[in-house]
Amino acid sequence: HSGFLAVGAYTAGIVANKLGWTLLPSIFAGGFSAAIAGVIVGIPSLRLKGLYLAITTMAFAVIINHLILNGGSLTGGSEGLTVPQPEILGLPLKPERGYYYFVLIFLVAFTFVTLNILRSRIGRAFLAIREHDIAAKAMGINLVRYKLLAFMVSAFYTGIAGGLLAYYMRYLNVDGFSLLLSIEALSMLIVGGLGSVAGALMGATFIVLLNEGLAFAFSMLGANFGATNFSAMYEIKGIVYGLTIVLFLRFEPDGLIGRWRDIKHYWTNWPFRF
Repeated sequence: HSGFLAVGAYTAGIVANKLGWTLLPSIFAGGFSAAIAGVIVGIPSLRLKGLYLAITTMAFAVIINHLILNGGSLTGGSEGLTVPQPEILGLPLKPERGYYYFVLIFLVAFTFVTLNILRSRIGRAFLAIREHDIAAKAMGINLVRYKLLAFMVSAFYTGIAGGLLAYYMRYLNVDGFSLLLSIEALSMLIVGGLGSVAGALMGATFIVLLNEGLAFAFSMLGANFGATNFSAMYEIKGIVYGLTIVLFLRFEPDGLIGRWRDIKHYWTNWPFRF
């Protein structure tokens, strides 16, 4: 997903910077370009599962970073790419206020879109393939088409996020799309609970709060998160993410959403729980 995020971010940055596109067309251009990349990655990945699929998608992220570094003036190479300030109807959006609500609108809208997709025929096919692809095929579900569609939809969402990120950061560099970003996204899903929209939101909230907690802890210890200690911070974050994933897989495999369901079920049956 760090590769898809980079595709969306750089596409939005390029069409905004080089072609003068406005905010919304640039963001959706990032989404569509990432969706195309998702199909390209999905075609050779259809017969792969587990570790082999993970290696393939990791290789894609490495390839994208290599292409960005060797993109010359188009991507800015190692020097990076600047992105114009986000504007709507000529009004600039500041990151602390206007742009925050702009991103929030996207979050709410795409959450509702996802919930409606899950209730549709496409969503039911996704769930059937996730549970048991052989049984889904026996029921008449076209595995190739729906798996490619899953890749495309997932990449489209990530590309939109990349476009939003580009306008938020306003400066893109290949170092911002490392493997740790994919691990961070994976940890959000595992912590929140796989296969749940609410779990994904809860996991994202937890990981963001974890990041803020780490920053606060380092500041209390007198550590500096500037350029001098960036590598140390990067390594510590990777360790914390890995430890979080291991602990949740071991002690709370259903994630935060599973714990929330247990608590809700407990109070629903109280005082007859025992």
